Amino acid sequence: MSSRSPSILVVDDDPNLLRMLRRGLVLAGYDVQAVEDGESAMRVIRDERPDLLVLDVMLPEPLDGLEVARRVRAAGVDVPILMLTARGQVADKLAGFASGADDYLPKPFAFEELLARVGALLRRRGSQPASECLTYADLVLDPATREAWRADEPLDLTAREFDLLAYFLRHPRQVLTRDQIFRGVWGSDHLGGSNIIDANMSYLREKLEAGGLPRLLQTVRGVGYSLREQP
Repeated sequence: MSSRSPSILVVDDDPNLLRMLRRGLVLAGYDVQAVEDGESAMRVIRDERPDLLVLDVMLPEPLDGLEVARRVRAAGVDVPILMLTARGQVADKLAGFASGADDYLPKPFAFEELLARVGALLRRRGSQPASECLTYADLVLDPATREAWRADEPLDLTAREFDLLAYFLRHPRQVLTRDQIFRGVWGSDHLGGSNIIDANMSYLREKLEAGGLPRLLQTVRGVGYSLREQP
């Protein structure tokens, strides 16, 4: 990252919470903009490209937080997204991740936890390799362009799927526990159970194994997963 303060866009329709988040993040050293609806958020993202988006799910029509995240990803914008919501069920978290969110924080939350999540997302963004491709077997990932290929065919990956596959490519043949995957990809020790990882792994495998290609992401029963070729 550059020496300037990272810029954060906070989107929430609760004016009291919005003021609290803006004040706290400014005091923590960030350059903060705050808006109350999805259409305003899309304008700021388009015109100013913030370094991170703190996004509430329950925004007024016509654009709720899930739709904002989907449109951001569809436009190819790779800004990290921290999703805020009063909902805390696993199904709601999966919906947030499927829309393109990078992390998920249920309300009510301690501001210190939000600050830690923000810092983790910004560190991960800043530590992405600038050019060197990641490879294993017939897999190739380019962290700079966020493009991926298998057997010379492009892979259409979501932002979460790309980060998940990149994490395995940085640890080939190692058996990775679910806790390790949470920390390495989601930036948290625990986000509500193994269902989140298992669902994302299932989606990723479908894409990697399209056309009958052999499995590379192996399940290690009772432990986790490993990127390795089948014997």
